[in-house]
Amino acid sequence: MGRGDLTDEQWAVLEPLLPRGTKAGRPPVWPRRQLIDGIRFRVRTGVPWRDIPVEYGPWNRVYDLFRRWQRNGTWQRILTRLQSSADAKGAITRDLSVDSTVCRAHQHASGRGSDPPRVSFVAD
Repeated sequence: MGRGDLTDEQWAVLEPLLPRGTKAGRPPVWPRRQLIDGIRFRVRTGVPWRDIPVEYGPWNRVYDLFRRWQRNGTWQRILTRLQSSADAKGAITRDLSVDSTVCRAHQHASGRGSDPPRVSFVAD
C-alpha cells in the first residue's frame, strides 16, 4: 500500500457507495480499490495519466474508470453521500466569516499610462 492509498477503514466507508456492476460474466481483472487508488495518486501528484505507476493497474484502465464515472455523475453522487453522512455525524462545521478589509491601490498601480488612449472615429 502506498503512502496516499485508501486505508481499510476508508475503503469500508467508500465501498458501499460505489455503483454495482450489472454485467454478468468474467470478473474484472483490476480491483476497483486498486484503480481508485490510481486515480487518487494521479489527482494528488498531478502526473500525466500515462505516468501512473503500474502497481495501480494500466493507466488507460485507471483513466477509463475516472472518466466514465465523471461523465455519468458517480463522483458527484459519492461526494454528496459522503458530505451528507459527515454532516449527519456533526463532522462538518459551518462558520461564517465576514471580511470587511479594504485594499486600496495607488492610482499608478492601474497600469494605465499618463495619456488617455486616443480613439478616432471614421464616418462612412
